[in-house]
Order: sequence, then C-alpha cells, then structure tokens
Amino acid sequence: MTAIPLIVDCDPGVDDAVALLLAFAAPERLELLAVTTVGGNVPARLTARNARIIRQIAGRQAVPVYAGAEQPLVRAAEAASHFHGESGLGWMEPFEPDVPTAAGHAALAIVETVMARPAGTVTVAAMGPMTNLALAMRLEPAVVDRLAQVVVMGGARREGGNITASAEYNIFADPHSAQIVFSSGLPAVVLGLDATHQVRTTPERLAAIKALDRPAARIVAQLLEFSQDVERRLVGPEPPPLHDPCTIAWLLAPELFTAVPVGLSVETSSPLTLGHTAVEFRGTDPGGSAIRWVTKVDADGVYALLLEHLRG
Repeated sequence: MTAIPLIVDCDPGVDDAVALLLAFAAPERLELLAVTTVGGNVPARLTARNARIIRQIAGRQAVPVYAGAEQPLVRAAEAASHFHGESGLGWMEPFEPDVPTAAGHAALAIVETVMARPAGTVTVAAMGPMTNLALAMRLEPAVVDRLAQVVVMGGARREGGNITASAEYNIFADPHSAQIVFSSGLPAVVLGLDATHQVRTTPERLAAIKALDRPAARIVAQLLEFSQDVERRLVGPEPPPLHDPCTIAWLLAPELFTAVPVGLSVETSSPLTLGHTAVEFRGTDPGGSAIRWVTKVDADGVYALLLEHLRG
C-alpha cells in the first residue's frame, strides 16, 4: 500500500502530541513531509518547541518542523492552556530539543511542499487553528486545486461547543481562516465534537496503553492521564475525548468512521456565536459537496489502532 504524503498542521497541545506520536509511528502508511505549527492551545513559540519534543521522542528528527502563524488572521489570539497546561504538554517536563525548527514560515513550507508534488497527492491534517493553511492559500491560490484533501479536527453541531456554547476551540481560535478553507472548494473531511466526543479515554483503554510499557506508550499514557484530570476538574466525570488523533486515525483506517456530505459555513462576526459551524445536511448534493462531516466513529477501533502503532 502506498504511503499517503502528509503535512501535519498542529498546535501541540496534549491531544496534538498524541496524534503526532501516532503519525510518527506509522511510516509505512504516512509519508510525513513536514509538521507545521501555529499558535493556538499555547503560544506559537511553545507549539513549535512541543512538536520538536514529540518528534525527538519518536526518533523522527528527519521530518522538518516549521514554525508558523503566531496570531489569527483577524481576531486576537486566545490560548487554551487551562486544558493543556502552561507548557502545552500537561505534566510532561519540557526540554529544548536537539534539532531546531526548519528555516522559513510554515505557510510558505505548505505552498512549496504541495507545489513540488504531483497534483492531488498531498493531504493536510489540520489539528489546530487553520491560519497557516489559509495563509498558504493566499500566497498561492493553486494550492487549493493541488491538495488531495484536508482532514480537519474542528467544529461542532449536535454536541455544542467546548470553548463557548456553540463553538469548538480550533474554529473559534481563528474563524476567519476556517471560513477561507471551508469555502475554498478544497475536499475536506471534518471531525467535529460530534465525532470526537464518541472517542473517550476510559480507564480500561488507558490501562491497555499503560500495559504496553514502551517509551511512546508511556508518554501517551501520561498525556491522557493529564486529560482525565482536566476533564474531571473543568468539565465533569465523563472520560475525556480524544480529539486530534482522530484525524490520523481517519487516514489510517477510514472504515472506522461514517461521514456524510454537508454544507458548512463558519460564523465570523457575531460576538455571541463567533466560531460556530453551521453544518447543513438538508438538501446537500452528495456529488456537489466538497465537505464530509463525520457522524459516527468506532471508538474501540480507534483505540485498537493506537495500541497497534504504539506497540511498534
């Protein structure tokens, strides 16, 4: 099976870190061309460092990490360190990685990487605010037609929001960039809270990861334990959802997911519903919609996939 050429655009972030470890652990399935980082869960200087920390833990220092946008396109930056810890990596002890970030801005790296590859081959997994991708589209509009697809963790419909009553954090953090991406015509698979809230780290699933006793598995377990603690303190007793790794799981095993064509727009002006994703199922032409919204997930299958790749 041919590996998928992939750019991971992220803002690590606890769940981004788990997603990166899963992606790094699947070289036979994912040809990681670059990791690009953006300010989001924590400031941009930390997300770039955190991506390099995870890269070093995974032993994949040959994959370049490019630092990107520090601020959203229009609105002021709003971090989510209350969910990820001040460092962005929960209880992990951060360190300065051996290999620095690659030269150049992440948006330019996306443009150059996509334009250098055959049309319709490169996928972007977008796990944070989509500022870098929107900037890349502005720099080179041809990127839209040359990308194979973007797999997005973001948005909410049935579940409501996790940062405001109706907005999911990644979209809320830069709604203007999200609207640029979703209105571009670029094929997109969107895993909103409707999907990721089905994928929760129960005590049994966490115990199975701990039982692997492998370096990456130990890091994943620590990150997920931090998420459990935060969820109990800030949200409630239900196990925490596994958000960003669902993008990588989709790429590795799309049969675990059900997705339907939708119309999707992002609210960019209302002070009350900023970042709300208006997801329209009614009257959507299956052949005419570029966007698919994930409605159902085989959560046991996602955790089995994570275990398989952490086992090595």
